[in-house]
Amino acid sequence: MEPVKVPRVLSIAGTDPTGGAGTQADLKSIAATGGYGMAVITALVAQNTVGVRSVHTPPVAFLREQLTAVSDDVVIDAVKIGMLGNVETIEAVSEWLTAVRPPAVVLDPVMIATSGDRLLNADAEDAMRRLLGGVHLVTPNLPELAVLVGDACAGSWDEALDQGVRLARAHGVAVLVKGGHLAGPAAPDALVSIGGDGAVRTAEVSSARVDTVNTHGTGCSLSSALATLYARSGNWEVALQAAKTWLQEALETADELDVGTGHGPVNHFHGVWARGLADMPGDGSHSVP
Repeated sequence: MEPVKVPRVLSIAGTDPTGGAGTQADLKSIAATGGYGMAVITALVAQNTVGVRSVHTPPVAFLREQLTAVSDDVVIDAVKIGMLGNVETIEAVSEWLTAVRPPAVVLDPVMIATSGDRLLNADAEDAMRRLLGGVHLVTPNLPELAVLVGDACAGSWDEALDQGVRLARAHGVAVLVKGGHLAGPAAPDALVSIGGDGAVRTAEVSSARVDTVNTHGTGCSLSSALATLYARSGNWEVALQAAKTWLQEALETADELDVGTGHGPVNHFHGVWARGLADMPGDGSHSVP
């Protein structure tokens, strides 16, 4: 893929009215990492920093109309896919990908709730596995990675890498193996892919684990940043390094925000605010100059 200065990045995902996850987090991440964000809604989610209350799924025909409305008019440089929810939605997105063939597609497979509950039934999980053949990079957390390979959740980094290799071989897709669910002072991520000669290529990037409860939407944010940064660089390893650097800063400054009473969002725009916003002048009055 030829790098694009300001890539047009489409998020296909559910919503979060508190702004920390889903399409709202995707749009913030895309903008913060240098892209122009667009969004197609797969589900309307009533949630906050404490939990999900209910989900409304629009008719699949309306999802198709949203997708074609974008691709009929706008050149799409990268796609990030999040919450899909059911077989019909997954298949509609898969059909659109086959027809449009965006140059970069990142799938964040939303399959396991924070509580550990399965979010998809068995048929939808099978449809999600079939979708892997139409994307370039998949970014599961460790419980989701285990479901995709049909195994128990990895208890060590070596086990996680082994599952990533198995998933990459089975579906011909690059896999971002994420170590955030493991214990320890480091938070490793690794990009696993299979070369044309069958050799395994692993590019690992590790960062210090951040002591914060404000991690809501971390997976959404990372995957959409990866889509954007790949479109800007044309290199997945470069994109991973840049995305990890950005996300580390967003996590380290997450406690500066005061959003909700549960697991709050990461600070998507800390770097932009710190380096690009001047202090607002004024004497405290409400007059308009």
